[in-house]
Order: sequence, then C-alpha cells, then structure tokens
Amino acid sequence: MPLWPVYTGAPDPHDGIARLPPPPPWRAFDGGPVLDPPDADGDTAAASPDRAHRAATYQATEDTVQLVNAALYLRRPLLVTGPPGTGKSSLAYAVARELRLGPVLRWNITSRSTLGDGLYTYDPLSRLYAARHTTQPPDAPAATGVEDHLRLGPLGTALLPYARPRALLIDEIDKSDLDLPNDLLHVLEEGQYEIPELVRASRDIPDGHAEVLADGTDQRVPVERGRVRCNAFPFVVLTSNGEREFPPAFLRRCVSLRLRQPDDDHLAEIVRAHLGEPDGHARQLIHRFLSRVGSGELATDQLLNAIYLARSSGLGADSLDELAEQLMPYLGRSAQSDAF
Repeated sequence: MPLWPVYTGAPDPHDGIARLPPPPPWRAFDGGPVLDPPDADGDTAAASPDRAHRAATYQATEDTVQLVNAALYLRRPLLVTGPPGTGKSSLAYAVARELRLGPVLRWNITSRSTLGDGLYTYDPLSRLYAARHTTQPPDAPAATGVEDHLRLGPLGTALLPYARPRALLIDEIDKSDLDLPNDLLHVLEEGQYEIPELVRASRDIPDGHAEVLADGTDQRVPVERGRVRCNAFPFVVLTSNGEREFPPAFLRRCVSLRLRQPDDDHLAEIVRAHLGEPDGHARQLIHRFLSRVGSGELATDQLLNAIYLARSSGLGADSLDELAEQLMPYLGRSAQSDAF
C-alpha cells in the first residue's frame, strides 16, 4: 500500500496514521514515558452533534489533502487561512476523525491569550487554602501538593509523549496580540516545555514524578521533573481569517494552506454531504450564492441554512426568496450593498 496519502479525505475512519513514515531527523522527538493514546473513538465531537456532523461531512479539496499530508509527514503545524465559513476549524475535526486521533484539543485565541494559557494553569490560592486546612502528623514527610493545583492546557496536553499524534486546534490565531506567534515558535519547534512550579518542587516529589490533570479529561498523566517533551509531534491546525500578517520566522515553521470560497461543483458536494442531493431550488440558491460572492464575504453555512429552510419550511417561492436574502447577508459589510 502506498504511504502517500495518509489522510485521504475519505468518509470512513482508518488507522492510516500507523503507516506514517519516521520523521525527518530534524523533527524527531523522544519524550517519555510514552503514553497510550486516548480512545480513538472518544472524539470530543461526540459531545457536540454539530462537530461530529461537520467532521463526517467535511469535503476536502485536493490541495487540502496534499498539504495536510505534508504537515503530517514533516511534523509541522498547518496554518489554515481563508474567509469565514470555508471549513478551517472543521478540518481539524475531519482529520482527527479519519485518522482516529482521538479527542481534538481546542484552544480558542483571544487578544488576551498568552502562551502560558495554552500550556497549563496553576492556582496558588487553592494550594494555599488546601495547606491551611490540611493536618499532617509531625513526622510525616513534607508534601508540596503542587501537582494537585495544576492542569495542563490544550497545547500542554498535545505535547505529552503520546505514542501517536494528538490533534490540536489553535483557533483564530490572528486575534492574538503581537507576541503570541513568536512565543509559540520555540515550543512548536522544540516540541517541549517546562512547568517551573514542578521543576522547583521536583526534589520534594518521590523520583521527581508528578501526576497532573490533562486538558479535557479527569485523567492524570505523569510529568517527570516538571519537563514535558512530545514523542509523536501533534497534528496542529492554526486557523486565521487573514486579519493580520505573521512574522516570517513563524511562517517558515508552518505548512500554509489557503482555503478559498468553493466553486459550483464543490458547493454541490458540500450540500450533498450535509443535506442530500441538491434539487432545483438548491441549485438556484447555489447559483445566487456564487453570483454574490465576488461583491463581499459569504459563509457556506449561510447557504446551507437557506437550502435547509427551502426544503423543510413549506414556504412558497416568493417567501423563500425573501427569506434567503435575509439569511445570506454579506459579512462585515454595510447593509446598503446587500441586495440580491
């Protein structure tokens, strides 16, 4: 069986990630102790019917398949840019579903997000409170309890030494402040980080071994002497709406994928995957949607909403046309140019 592609855009999950070739020498990692991957069928999408549906119906283009595989082979983050509604976030869930990578770890970026937010959180006040309300025998060994007040973030969890890659979605990285992309450089390049609180306390922890909570679960995972290093580099998707430029050093370390508005055939495939074979009215709405895209931004979700209502509402043609116009306004533009 050919090694390329590992990700195919196929509808059925498979274990193709197991035949991923070894990494290039400059992207090989040796973190340990190696952890068993989470349940491949325990996708976070299972807790969200919307995410599960989008993952199962995602329609990947040829360019998308090629560049996802490039990111997987090279062990590099995938920077996905494009207009709203082109499936940037859904791609991470689709790849995780097909390759059985388990729950997608998601980090939603805001202007206040810092690298530390993605790696871990530590609550010193809860530790102080616990210390004041805990009594120990006089001859008991000192206990730091630091690990009980730590929780790994989505980035910190993705970089644990799992035997196979985890999927990490860093959503809307262009909303971050100017420093975050540069701060990510070292962590994503080295595939490792330290937890200073555990490094300082490691001499008081037997064998320097602590167990901390991983993101998205109540499971505790081992951390040796406060240092985390990946074993299988995670599949990292960073999404951007193109609202800013990134430093060249950041771009150099990513595989870049630009998603564009789907054409007529691709839109028909998307509608077919979500709602079944497009009928006459659906194709008319697709045509009208495409005729307006050149004048402003529209999201595929808007088209799907209009087609769903056309099929399920029982409204007449005139009412449907008026409703479709209201459901497909331009995004980020004044209402004066929103006429069909």
